[in-house]
Amino acid sequence: MTTMKIMRALVVTFFLTACQSSWITELVTQPGQALYHDDFSNPESGWPQVSNSTSFMGYDHGSYRMLVLSPLDDLQAVAGQSFGDIRIEVVATRQSGPVYNRFGLICRFQDMNDFYFFAVSSDGYYAIGKIKEGVTTLLGQEMMAYNVSIQQDGEPNVLRFDCINNTLKGYVNTQLLAITKDADFSRGDAGLMSGSFDEAGVDVRFDNFVVYKP
Repeated sequence: MTTMKIMRALVVTFFLTACQSSWITELVTQPGQALYHDDFSNPESGWPQVSNSTSFMGYDHGSYRMLVLSPLDDLQAVAGQSFGDIRIEVVATRQSGPVYNRFGLICRFQDMNDFYFFAVSSDGYYAIGKIKEGVTTLLGQEMMAYNVSIQQDGEPNVLRFDCINNTLKGYVNTQLLAITKDADFSRGDAGLMSGSFDEAGVDVRFDNFVVYKP
């Protein structure tokens, strides 16, 4: 067997092993229990670490920080797992930068061009959407909508995103804000997102990322 064939075989074996491990974890975990948890206290827990002229993503003082240094840009970071039906929660806090921003949770991540998201902004707006083949679409609403449940002025928000069967639900601070349906993705990774509109400098920290079995 050539070296290239051996490398391909190892990659396939690793992928299948990881998927099998995730399936086993989901089977043995009871509803309401955590499938995955990270408080970002360990910089070696596997999340992406990026630092360049346009963005920063990485561990910072016991949290996971996403800093968007370019306008009209988005960052995504995932845990390196694979899940089916899940409930995700995280505490998100704007540190600095424009309140006209977006940040939130990702589920059923296939790659950078295919996943669902639940996002809020620091001026009180929210939306559920998907990116499919690189095209962003909001689901169940034409534009981000306002809700008083979203804390502003740099106060922390507890975000929750339920991805169960074909139903997607977004919560902020225990309040259900959005519910919609879509069947394009049934399984994938979970993670975080942050983005800018016309003004750069969006700086958000995330803590206590938990994936639960619903």
